[in-house]
Amino acid sequence: MGDTGSLALGATLGLVAVMTGQWLLLPVVGFVFVAEAGSVIIQRYYFKWTRIRQGEGRRVFKMAPIHYHFELLGWSETQVKERFWLIAVLCGMLGVALALV
Repeated sequence: MGDTGSLALGATLGLVAVMTGQWLLLPVVGFVFVAEAGSVIIQRYYFKWTRIRQGEGRRVFKMAPIHYHFELLGWSETQVKERFWLIAVLCGMLGVALALV
């Protein structure tokens, strides 16, 4: 799809969520994206904090973003993709269910 298509879809999703008043459901529906970005933030700030406190930086994950961590644990790229896809589908269904309540 590329950057242009994914940025357009993301902007459309955000706009529709704001227009319908369902913007609080965006982190639920996009949990995989939130987890990917969150893993980078956690890794970076934990490394900086432990470097200040202990003199050398330590890591929470083997590598960030989190999909690389799972690959270094021995999962194949296909396993990571399929499990993230399954989590995304479940979170999407949860978001729709919460929107209907």
